[in-house]
Amino acid sequence: MMKIASVQAFPVSVPIPKEHQNQLRIGTMTKRDAIFVKVTTEDGLVGWGEAHHGRNPGAVATIVNTTIAALVKGMDASNVNGIWRKVYQAQFASHGMGAGSVIALSGVDMALWDIRGKAVGWPLYKLLGGERKPILAYAGGGGSLGFGETEALLDEVRELMARNYRAVKLRIGQGPKADLDRIEAVRDAFGDDLIILTDANTGYSLEDARYAMPGLEDLDVGWLEEPFPSHDYRAYEVASTFSSTPLALGENVYTRYEFAPHIERNDVRILQPDVGKSGGVTETMRIAALAAAYNIPIHPHGGVTGLDLAAGIHVIASIDNGGYFESSEGMNPLREGPFKNVPYALDADGCVHPLEGPGLGLDVDEDFIKAHPVIDGPGFV
Repeated sequence: MMKIASVQAFPVSVPIPKEHQNQLRIGTMTKRDAIFVKVTTEDGLVGWGEAHHGRNPGAVATIVNTTIAALVKGMDASNVNGIWRKVYQAQFASHGMGAGSVIALSGVDMALWDIRGKAVGWPLYKLLGGERKPILAYAGGGGSLGFGETEALLDEVRELMARNYRAVKLRIGQGPKADLDRIEAVRDAFGDDLIILTDANTGYSLEDARYAMPGLEDLDVGWLEEPFPSHDYRAYEVASTFSSTPLALGENVYTRYEFAPHIERNDVRILQPDVGKSGGVTETMRIAALAAAYNIPIHPHGGVTGLDLAAGIHVIASIDNGGYFESSEGMNPLREGPFKNVPYALDADGCVHPLEGPGLGLDVDEDFIKAHPVIDGPGFV
């Protein structure tokens, strides 16, 4: 039995120079935050995972280092279902820290799957029953394609297409008319072959959506992501009637239990669980299976570091309703900086493939983590 000897979380931050700061509806990105989770077994195996920063990386790391570490120490690291259930009952089902606990558990669960892969010498996608196949990537992430002048946006899309991207996600939320004007400029400049997706970062009212969604349909936009907070079920139900453009959400939805109402209401046709937020690899696979029964595709939300990004690729390669991979573009020193190898590479067709190394397939540089301690305060201002 691979008994868990220790669980440690390391919150990290890297400032973003002003000339590379991206403006979204939720603010201007001034730093990149993340939480690295390290699980070590008594026989010396080490697994790494990423817990999303939750805009409060120090707090999420504290949940890992105190409560969750105490709950799982001494348990069998291969027993991912048992560990998930124990933490869920103790920290989410009753009197726990809610979303913060699920985010913290996500990083631990990811690290456990990394250990499982290393124990048998298999990459994660093989453990999950998947195959190494090409997965179309779209340029997204919080550091790219934000608000700004239209010409600057066109230049950014042009540069991404030159790097083989066939799909981009534009940030909207400046007002529906201004949003449609920017999207139309991109469509006119690059034609119908470019896949255009949009993300409002919860910045729309119902009236905004009523105005914008017919135009999004006319411009052949692939989805409208998070026009409203994910818990505003009534708004999604009403907005789903405004046009044929699918509504999407998932990065701020925690566990299958919170996804289920949207699935059952049939108001959201694109689901985007984040492996580092929604409950880890274990729970993301459950969410994907639930969605598959309703013919809903899974396009995982991309994390901050290469760990979550690589995990998302492994998951997509392992499910029968997998969709696009969200590549982290813009300035992101945490995508590749903390690793001795790269989490993914874009091929000539704009696709990525899961890594072949055991577990997640990444070699973590602990010196990088030590050199970038957490910077308190919000990352978007």
